[in-house]
Amino acid sequence: MSSTASHKALRIAGVQQDSIVDGPGIRYVIFTQGCPHHCPGCHNPQTHDPEGGREADVDEILTQIGQNPLLGGVTFSGGEPFAQAEALVPVAEAVKALGKHLMIYTGYLYETLQKMEQPGVQRLLMLTDLLVDGPFLLAERDLTLAYRGSANQRVIDLEKTRRRGEVTLYQSDYETLSF
Repeated sequence: MSSTASHKALRIAGVQQDSIVDGPGIRYVIFTQGCPHHCPGCHNPQTHDPEGGREADVDEILTQIGQNPLLGGVTFSGGEPFAQAEALVPVAEAVKALGKHLMIYTGYLYETLQKMEQPGVQRLLMLTDLLVDGPFLLAERDLTLAYRGSANQRVIDLEKTRRRGEVTLYQSDYETLSF
């Protein structure tokens, strides 16, 4: 699959090939470059500049994902993944074709994304299993929360949400982390 030749280029800050904190199980994390939110206290401020980072070699990323039998899924983090939704759609489609779980972090609310009239945004939402939505709020920072940095953020189970027609939060084996 020659993704980069036929689709819009994807800019990334980097990847983490074996994360255990960015979603359930062992995950491959793609940190997208560029973010319009600029949340005070952001964990990844180096990802804000849309001109920063580098152009991704999507074929290489997909090869790495396919070669790791321990990966349970892939996470798109940021930056703001939905700022590059069109470029991420072919990656998400390939991830799903490999039978992997897809999780996305976004500073947008799910309801705001649903109203965006961009085909890439809507397709990316349809491919997503879990969505962590909402801006990081320093005043609500809580390091004990599973998969999120502040209490205002939600971990939404999009499969159940689509089935039920209402936002359904993800129920993990643990909602908070203990140290």
